[in-house]
Amino acid sequence: MDLTQTRTSLHAVAELLLAGPQYDACGDIRLRVVPGGIATVARPDLRLLGSELVGPGGRHPLTGTYAAAAAVLGVTPRGLGDVYSDTVDVAPEDSIVTDSDHVGVLLDAFARGDAALRTFAASEEPVLWPEHFDIGISLGEVNYGVSPGDAVIPEPYAYVGPWRRRQGDFWNQSFGAARLMAELDDVAAFFAEGAERAVTDS
Repeated sequence: MDLTQTRTSLHAVAELLLAGPQYDACGDIRLRVVPGGIATVARPDLRLLGSELVGPGGRHPLTGTYAAAAAVLGVTPRGLGDVYSDTVDVAPEDSIVTDSDHVGVLLDAFARGDAALRTFAASEEPVLWPEHFDIGISLGEVNYGVSPGDAVIPEPYAYVGPWRRRQGDFWNQSFGAARLMAELDDVAAFFAEGAERAVTDS
């Protein structure tokens, strides 16, 4: 299953149609996982729920251009190149192109990640960041989270990323450790093992 196109489109939705308008209104780029999808943390209340976008102006399916969807939602599409450098390479005039099954896979990965992070560190609030399009927390100079995939690992994966490199078999990536979500029954347990190894392998 090649998730690249759908992942890119959802990343663009997160940046142009959710985080961007929220940044204009509130100066905040953080997003969150909600039942069935992802959403802003402040105003305007904008959501991606399954294969549908929801905003103050109404609802719009994940079709057409980003500009057209924004018009229905009641917002102006807004890139975040003035906030961070690693922006998604999509313009408002481009078309949203997704596969509904792939949308389900990616949103499920975020939902599992959010639940696992809350189990692992109940006092922390997971954030879905539009820059790298992943959900995570930082705790004790270690990043924990779930990515929907990228150029290096093309499918959803959980990660543990110490701020300082660790040694040992657990750490299988340049940034730390990663495990495919499809192969993880207990994501929270992976985070807990990573927290322990970040201490013992230092």
